[in-house]
Amino acid sequence: MEPVINLRRLRDLPDFEVADGYPDVRGWAVRGATGTALGTVSELLVDADAEQVRYLDAQLTGAPGPKRVLLPLRLAVLDAEACSVFIPSLTDAAVAAYPVYAEELLTPSYAAAMHQALGEAL
Repeated sequence: MEPVINLRRLRDLPDFEVADGYPDVRGWAVRGATGTALGTVSELLVDADAEQVRYLDAQLTGAPGPKRVLLPLRLAVLDAEACSVFIPSLTDAAVAAYPVYAEELLTPSYAAAMHQALGEAL
């Protein structure tokens, strides 16, 4: 069995909340390289050991069809005025290649596929 990185949904952690000075981006639009809305942030995934939000759980609605994905928070540029999360490396090609996220466990192979779709070196 492949090792996993344990993540928890923020809503399932009653003792956790978004840090002061940071917006809660759940419900915000996800925008890619062109600025076009590609979907919506549905949840924040927390590394409970580090007490930090690591990923945005997002539902992408564009071509080639809807899919649930994880987006690394460290790549996000937040626009509170527009209630938008920009992921500059999220191109149409990245969306097409992006792996579908199906559960709250993050495996190393999913992480590798995610970074590859975004054109990042591990």
